[in-house]
Amino acid sequence: MGFSTDSIHAGYTPDPATNAVIPPIHLTTTYYQDDIGKHKGYVYSRSGNPTRDILQKNIAVLEKGKYALAFSSGLAAIHALTSVLKAGDHAIVSNDVYGGTFRLFEKFLVDYGIKTTFVDTTRIENIEKAIQPNSKLIHIESPTNPLLAISDIQEIANLAKSKNLLLSVDNTFMTPYFQNPLLLGADIVVHSTTKYLGGHSDLLGGVLIFNSDELYERFKFVQNSIGAVLSPFDCWLLLRSIKTLAVRMERHNKNAMEIAKYLVNHQKIKKVFYPGLESHPQHSIARKQMRGFGGMISFEVENFEFAKTVLKKFKLFTLAESLGGVESLVCHPASMTHASIPKEIREKNGLTDGLIRLSIGIEDIEDLINDLEQALK
Repeated sequence: MGFSTDSIHAGYTPDPATNAVIPPIHLTTTYYQDDIGKHKGYVYSRSGNPTRDILQKNIAVLEKGKYALAFSSGLAAIHALTSVLKAGDHAIVSNDVYGGTFRLFEKFLVDYGIKTTFVDTTRIENIEKAIQPNSKLIHIESPTNPLLAISDIQEIANLAKSKNLLLSVDNTFMTPYFQNPLLLGADIVVHSTTKYLGGHSDLLGGVLIFNSDELYERFKFVQNSIGAVLSPFDCWLLLRSIKTLAVRMERHNKNAMEIAKYLVNHQKIKKVFYPGLESHPQHSIARKQMRGFGGMISFEVENFEFAKTVLKKFKLFTLAESLGGVESLVCHPASMTHASIPKEIREKNGLTDGLIRLSIGIEDIEDLINDLEQALK
Protein backbone atom coordinates (compact mmCIF):
# COMPACT_ATOMS: atom_id res chain seq x y z
CA MET A 1 0.00 0.00 0.00
CA GLY A 2 1.01 3.62 -0.43
CA PHE A 3 2.13 5.71 2.54
CA SER A 4 -1.08 7.71 2.92
CA THR A 5 -3.16 4.55 2.70
CA ASP A 6 -1.04 2.82 5.34
CA SER A 7 -1.08 5.86 7.61
CA ILE A 8 -4.88 5.73 7.62
CA HIS A 9 -5.48 1.97 7.64
CA ALA A 10 -2.43 0.02 8.89
CA GLY A 11 -3.09 -1.70 12.21
CA TYR A 12 -6.79 -0.87 12.19
CA THR A 13 -9.70 -3.29 12.31
CA PRO A 14 -13.29 -2.40 13.18
CA ASP A 15 -13.86 -2.49 16.94
CA PRO A 16 -15.10 -6.05 17.64
CA ALA A 17 -17.64 -4.83 20.21
CA THR A 18 -19.36 -2.17 18.09
CA ASN A 19 -17.77 -2.19 14.61
CA ALA A 20 -16.65 1.42 15.24
CA VAL A 21 -14.35 2.65 12.48
CA ILE A 22 -12.25 4.70 14.91
CA PRO A 23 -10.82 2.51 17.69
CA PRO A 24 -11.94 3.31 21.23
CA ILE A 25 -9.63 4.74 23.85
CA HIS A 26 -9.09 1.90 26.31
CA LEU A 27 -8.56 3.88 29.50
CA THR A 28 -8.82 0.83 31.74
CA THR A 29 -5.80 -0.02 33.87
CA THR A 30 -6.72 -3.66 34.46
CA TYR A 31 -8.63 -6.44 32.70
CA TYR A 32 -11.04 -9.17 33.77
CA GLN A 33 -9.61 -12.69 33.80
CA ASP A 34 -11.89 -15.69 33.24
CA ASP A 35 -9.68 -17.73 35.55
CA ILE A 36 -6.19 -17.50 37.02
CA GLY A 37 -3.92 -16.84 34.05
CA LYS A 38 -6.81 -17.12 31.58
CA HIS A 39 -7.34 -13.82 29.74
CA LYS A 40 -7.55 -12.24 26.28
CA GLY A 41 -3.94 -11.11 26.11
CA TYR A 42 -4.27 -8.11 28.41
CA VAL A 43 -3.81 -8.07 32.18
CA TYR A 44 -2.53 -4.57 33.08
CA SER A 45 -2.20 -1.51 30.84
CA ARG A 46 1.46 -0.90 31.58
CA SER A 47 2.16 -4.32 30.08
CA GLY A 48 -0.26 -4.03 27.16
CA ASN A 49 -3.14 -1.88 25.98
CA PRO A 50 -5.33 -2.33 22.87
CA THR A 51 -5.09 1.33 21.81
CA ARG A 52 -1.31 1.27 22.17
CA ASP A 53 -1.12 -1.96 20.19
CA ILE A 54 -2.93 -0.39 17.23
CA LEU A 55 -0.57 2.58 17.30
CA GLN A 56 2.52 0.38 17.46
CA LYS A 57 1.35 -1.74 14.51
CA ASN A 58 0.61 1.40 12.50
CA ILE A 59 4.01 3.02 13.07
CA ALA A 60 5.88 -0.24 12.43
CA VAL A 61 4.29 -0.45 8.97
CA LEU A 62 5.12 3.18 8.16
CA GLU A 63 8.79 2.73 9.14
CA LYS A 64 9.04 -0.58 7.24
CA GLY A 65 9.73 -2.44 10.47
CA LYS A 66 8.43 -5.60 12.13
CA TYR A 67 7.97 -4.12 15.61
CA ALA A 68 7.32 -0.75 17.24
CA LEU A 69 7.07 0.10 20.94
CA ALA A 70 5.66 3.38 22.23
CA PHE A 71 6.99 5.30 25.22
CA SER A 72 5.94 8.33 27.24
CA SER A 73 8.39 10.72 25.52
CA GLY A 74 11.17 10.78 22.96
CA LEU A 75 13.77 10.69 25.72
CA ALA A 76 12.01 7.74 27.36
CA ALA A 77 12.37 5.92 24.04
CA ILE A 78 16.09 6.79 23.80
CA HIS A 79 16.56 5.70 27.41
CA ALA A 80 14.97 2.36 26.53
CA LEU A 81 17.27 2.16 23.49
CA THR A 82 20.33 2.49 25.74
CA SER A 83 19.28 -0.66 27.61
CA VAL A 84 21.35 -2.52 24.98
CA LEU A 85 24.36 -1.12 26.89
CA LYS A 86 25.74 -2.29 30.21
CA ALA A 87 28.48 -1.09 32.55
CA GLY A 88 31.79 -1.02 30.71
CA ASP A 89 30.23 -0.56 27.26
CA HIS A 90 30.95 2.31 24.91
CA ALA A 91 28.67 4.26 22.55
CA ILE A 92 29.41 6.56 19.61
CA VAL A 93 26.94 9.42 19.15
CA SER A 94 26.59 12.30 16.68
CA ASN A 95 28.22 15.39 18.18
CA ASP A 96 25.36 17.64 17.03
CA VAL A 97 22.38 16.14 18.81
CA TYR A 98 19.39 17.35 20.79
CA GLY A 99 20.48 18.66 24.19
CA GLY A 100 18.40 16.07 26.02
CA THR A 101 20.12 13.24 24.17
CA PHE A 102 23.54 14.71 25.04
CA ARG A 103 22.49 15.03 28.68
CA LEU A 104 21.28 11.42 28.82
CA PHE A 105 24.50 9.96 27.42
CA GLU A 106 27.02 12.35 28.95
CA LYS A 107 25.55 13.17 32.36
CA PHE A 108 23.31 10.20 33.22
CA LEU A 109 24.64 7.00 31.66
CA VAL A 110 28.18 7.83 32.77
CA ASP A 111 27.07 7.13 36.35
CA TYR A 112 26.28 3.57 35.25
CA GLY A 113 29.71 2.94 33.78
CA ILE A 114 28.75 3.62 30.16
CA LYS A 115 31.06 5.91 28.21
CA THR A 116 30.23 7.91 25.09
CA THR A 117 32.33 9.47 22.35
CA PHE A 118 30.66 12.28 20.41
CA VAL A 119 31.92 12.66 16.83
CA ASP A 120 30.97 14.32 13.56
CA THR A 121 29.18 11.36 11.99
CA THR A 122 28.99 13.01 8.57
CA ARG A 123 32.53 11.67 8.08
CA ILE A 124 32.78 7.89 8.28
CA GLU A 125 36.46 8.03 9.25
CA ASN A 126 35.52 9.83 12.48
CA ILE A 127 33.31 6.89 13.46
CA GLU A 128 35.98 4.35 12.52
CA LYS A 129 38.55 6.13 14.70
CA ALA A 130 36.12 6.26 17.63
CA ILE A 131 35.37 2.52 17.66
CA GLN A 132 36.82 0.78 20.71
CA PRO A 133 36.91 -2.92 21.67
CA ASN A 134 33.98 -2.30 24.05
CA SER A 135 31.88 -0.28 21.57
CA LYS A 136 28.34 -1.59 21.22
CA LEU A 137 26.18 1.18 19.74
CA ILE A 138 26.33 3.95 17.15
CA HIS A 139 23.52 6.46 17.59
CA ILE A 140 23.05 9.22 15.03
CA GLU A 141 20.67 11.97 14.14
CA SER A 142 20.28 12.61 10.43
CA PRO A 143 19.47 15.42 9.98
CA THR A 144 21.04 16.59 13.24
CA ASN A 145 19.47 19.01 15.67
CA PRO A 146 19.98 21.95 15.21
CA LEU A 147 22.62 22.20 12.45
CA LEU A 148 20.86 19.80 10.06
CA ALA A 149 23.96 17.84 9.12
CA ILE A 150 23.35 14.69 7.09
CA SER A 151 25.12 11.38 7.71
CA ASP A 152 25.23 8.59 5.14
CA ILE A 153 23.06 6.02 6.93
CA GLN A 154 23.81 3.16 4.55
CA GLU A 155 27.56 3.72 4.77
CA ILE A 156 27.44 3.82 8.58
CA ALA A 157 25.19 0.75 8.67
CA ASN A 158 27.73 -1.22 6.62
CA LEU A 159 30.50 -0.17 9.01
CA ALA A 160 28.39 -1.05 12.05
CA LYS A 161 27.63 -4.53 10.72
CA SER A 162 31.28 -5.17 9.91
CA LYS A 163 32.19 -4.32 13.52
CA ASN A 164 29.20 -6.12 15.08
CA LEU A 165 27.74 -2.84 16.39
CA LEU A 166 24.11 -1.74 16.55
CA LEU A 167 23.11 1.37 14.61
CA SER A 168 20.20 3.49 15.79
CA VAL A 169 18.93 6.51 13.87
CA ASP A 170 16.81 9.32 15.28
CA ASN A 171 14.41 9.98 12.41
CA THR A 172 12.32 12.63 14.17
CA PHE A 173 13.09 15.46 11.75
CA MET A 174 12.37 13.45 8.59
CA THR A 175 9.53 11.16 9.70
CA PRO A 176 8.89 7.88 7.84
CA TYR A 177 7.29 9.92 5.07
CA PHE A 178 10.66 11.27 3.92
CA GLN A 179 13.16 8.67 5.19
CA ASN A 180 13.23 5.00 6.26
CA PRO A 181 16.53 4.20 8.02
CA LEU A 182 15.68 0.50 8.42
CA LEU A 183 15.68 0.14 4.63
CA LEU A 184 19.14 1.74 4.62
CA GLY A 185 20.51 -0.85 7.05
CA ALA A 186 19.88 0.70 10.47
CA ASP A 187 18.92 -1.66 13.31
CA ILE A 188 16.70 0.71 15.28
CA VAL A 189 14.75 3.86 14.46
CA VAL A 190 13.84 6.41 17.13
CA HIS A 191 11.14 9.08 17.00
CA SER A 192 10.01 11.75 19.36
CA THR A 193 6.36 11.43 18.39
CA THR A 194 5.82 14.73 20.19
CA LYS A 195 7.08 16.36 17.00
CA TYR A 196 5.90 15.72 13.44
CA LEU A 197 4.08 12.45 14.06
CA GLY A 198 1.90 14.18 16.65
CA GLY A 199 2.03 17.39 14.65
CA HIS A 200 -0.26 19.53 16.80
CA SER A 201 1.87 20.37 19.86
CA ASP A 202 -0.59 18.62 22.15
CA LEU A 203 1.01 15.29 23.11
CA LEU A 204 4.27 13.81 24.38
CA GLY A 205 5.54 10.49 23.12
CA GLY A 206 8.38 8.41 21.73
CA VAL A 207 8.74 5.20 19.76
CA LEU A 208 11.36 2.62 18.81
CA ILE A 209 11.01 0.63 15.56
CA PHE A 210 13.11 -2.42 14.60
CA ASN A 211 13.03 -5.86 12.99
CA SER A 212 14.95 -8.06 15.42
CA ASP A 213 13.03 -10.56 17.55
CA GLU A 214 15.83 -10.36 20.12
CA LEU A 215 15.55 -6.57 20.34
CA TYR A 216 11.79 -6.87 20.66
CA GLU A 217 12.14 -9.10 23.71
CA ARG A 218 14.68 -6.71 25.21
CA PHE A 219 12.76 -3.49 24.60
CA LYS A 220 9.40 -5.01 25.52
CA PHE A 221 10.93 -6.11 28.84
CA VAL A 222 12.26 -2.57 29.40
CA GLN A 223 8.93 -0.99 28.44
CA ASN A 224 7.10 -3.11 30.99
CA SER A 225 9.78 -3.01 33.70
CA ILE A 226 10.46 0.74 33.69
CA GLY A 227 6.87 1.61 32.83
CA ALA A 228 7.41 4.77 30.77
CA VAL A 229 4.55 3.84 28.42
CA LEU A 230 2.47 6.13 26.25
CA SER A 231 -0.97 6.73 27.74
CA PRO A 232 -4.03 5.36 25.89
CA PHE A 233 -5.36 8.86 25.26
CA ASP A 234 -2.06 10.04 23.76
CA CYS A 235 -1.95 6.86 21.66
CA TRP A 236 -5.38 7.74 20.30
CA LEU A 237 -4.33 11.36 19.63
CA LEU A 238 -1.24 10.11 17.81
CA LEU A 239 -3.24 7.71 15.67
CA ARG A 240 -5.53 10.59 14.71
CA SER A 241 -2.53 12.78 13.83
CA ILE A 242 -0.67 10.20 11.74
CA LYS A 243 -3.64 10.01 9.36
CA THR A 244 -2.68 13.46 8.03
CA LEU A 245 1.11 13.06 8.25
CA ALA A 246 1.66 12.85 4.49
CA VAL A 247 -0.26 16.00 3.62
CA ARG A 248 1.28 17.90 6.53
CA MET A 249 4.84 16.92 5.62
CA GLU A 250 4.34 17.97 2.02
CA ARG A 251 3.30 21.45 3.19
CA HIS A 252 6.08 21.68 5.80
CA ASN A 253 8.60 20.75 3.11
CA LYS A 254 7.22 23.16 0.52
CA ASN A 255 7.12 26.09 2.93
CA ALA A 256 10.60 25.36 4.29
CA MET A 257 12.14 25.27 0.83
CA GLU A 258 10.67 28.65 -0.03
CA ILE A 259 11.85 30.15 3.25
CA ALA A 260 15.36 28.67 2.92
CA LYS A 261 15.69 30.27 -0.52
CA TYR A 262 14.53 33.58 0.95
CA LEU A 263 16.92 33.43 3.91
CA VAL A 264 20.00 32.43 1.92
CA ASN A 265 19.86 35.75 0.06
CA HIS A 266 19.22 37.92 3.12
CA GLN A 267 22.03 40.37 3.86
CA LYS A 268 21.70 40.09 7.64
CA ILE A 269 22.12 36.30 7.71
CA LYS A 270 25.59 34.77 7.80
CA LYS A 271 24.65 31.17 7.04
CA VAL A 272 21.58 29.03 6.38
CA PHE A 273 21.38 25.35 7.36
CA TYR A 274 18.88 23.41 5.24
CA PRO A 275 19.64 20.13 3.41
CA GLY A 276 17.37 21.07 0.52
CA LEU A 277 19.76 23.82 -0.57
CA GLU A 278 22.36 22.80 -3.13
CA SER A 279 24.90 24.72 -1.07
CA HIS A 280 24.40 22.35 1.87
CA PRO A 281 27.61 20.27 2.26
CA GLN A 282 25.70 16.96 2.34
CA HIS A 283 22.99 17.87 -0.17
CA SER A 284 23.88 14.94 -2.44
CA ILE A 285 23.58 12.45 0.44
CA ALA A 286 20.24 13.99 1.43
CA ARG A 287 18.96 13.52 -2.12
CA LYS A 288 20.14 9.90 -2.09
CA GLN A 289 18.51 8.76 1.16
CA MET A 290 15.61 11.17 1.66
CA ARG A 291 12.44 11.83 -0.36
CA GLY A 292 12.13 15.40 0.92
CA PHE A 293 14.06 17.81 3.10
CA GLY A 294 11.65 18.49 5.94
CA GLY A 295 10.43 21.58 7.72
CA MET A 296 13.41 22.49 9.93
CA ILE A 297 15.74 25.39 9.12
CA SER A 298 18.50 26.98 11.18
CA PHE A 299 20.29 30.20 10.36
CA GLU A 300 23.09 32.19 11.92
CA VAL A 301 23.16 35.93 12.54
CA GLU A 302 26.04 38.12 13.66
CA ASN A 303 25.80 37.70 17.42
CA PHE A 304 23.57 36.91 20.39
CA GLU A 305 22.38 40.49 20.81
CA PHE A 306 21.02 40.65 17.28
CA ALA A 307 19.53 37.15 17.62
CA LYS A 308 17.75 38.25 20.80
CA THR A 309 16.37 41.34 19.05
CA VAL A 310 15.07 39.26 16.14
CA LEU A 311 13.46 36.69 18.43
CA LYS A 312 11.53 39.40 20.27
CA LYS A 313 10.11 40.87 17.07
CA PHE A 314 8.38 37.82 15.62
CA LYS A 315 4.60 38.12 15.48
CA LEU A 316 3.58 34.88 13.78
CA PHE A 317 6.48 32.58 14.66
CA THR A 318 6.05 31.59 18.31
CA LEU A 319 9.12 31.66 20.55
CA ALA A 320 9.00 28.19 22.11
CA GLU A 321 10.84 24.91 22.44
CA SER A 322 9.83 21.80 20.49
CA LEU A 323 9.06 21.54 16.78
CA GLY A 324 6.99 19.78 14.16
CA GLY A 325 3.60 21.33 14.87
CA VAL A 326 1.28 22.86 12.30
CA GLU A 327 2.15 26.26 13.75
CA SER A 328 5.56 27.83 13.08
CA LEU A 329 7.95 28.01 16.02
CA VAL A 330 11.28 29.74 16.56
CA CYS A 331 13.88 29.07 19.22
CA HIS A 332 17.41 29.97 20.32
CA PRO A 333 19.10 26.56 20.71
CA ALA A 334 22.06 27.76 22.78
CA SER A 335 19.82 29.01 25.57
CA MET A 336 16.81 26.75 25.09
CA THR A 337 16.87 23.24 23.58
CA HIS A 338 20.66 22.79 23.84
CA ALA A 339 21.40 24.72 27.02
CA SER A 340 22.47 21.49 28.77
CA ILE A 341 25.49 21.27 26.44
CA PRO A 342 28.49 23.27 27.75
CA LYS A 343 29.20 26.43 25.76
CA GLU A 344 32.68 25.32 24.68
CA ILE A 345 31.28 22.08 23.24
CA ARG A 346 28.42 23.90 21.50
CA GLU A 347 30.81 26.33 19.84
CA LYS A 348 33.24 23.56 18.89
CA ASN A 349 30.36 21.84 17.08
CA GLY A 350 29.37 25.07 15.32
CA LEU A 351 26.35 25.88 17.48
CA THR A 352 26.93 29.57 18.14
CA ASP A 353 24.99 32.07 20.24
CA GLY A 354 23.86 33.66 16.97
CA LEU A 355 22.05 30.51 15.78
CA ILE A 356 18.26 30.62 15.40
CA ARG A 357 16.18 27.51 14.67
CA LEU A 358 12.88 27.59 12.81
CA SER A 359 10.19 24.92 12.76
CA ILE A 360 8.25 25.84 9.65
CA GLY A 361 4.52 25.29 9.98
CA ILE A 362 1.80 24.95 7.37
CA GLU A 363 0.56 28.54 7.39
CA ASP A 364 0.39 30.61 4.19
CA ILE A 365 3.95 31.09 2.95
CA GLU A 366 3.47 34.80 2.28
CA ASP A 367 2.60 35.41 5.93
CA LEU A 368 5.63 33.49 7.16
CA ILE A 369 8.04 35.36 4.89
CA ASN A 370 6.50 38.71 5.86
CA ASP A 371 7.01 37.87 9.52
CA LEU A 372 10.65 36.96 8.90
CA GLU A 373 11.14 40.13 6.91
CA GLN A 374 9.80 42.43 9.62
CA ALA A 375 11.69 40.60 12.40
CA LEU A 376 15.01 40.76 10.56
CA LYS A 377 14.64 44.51 10.12
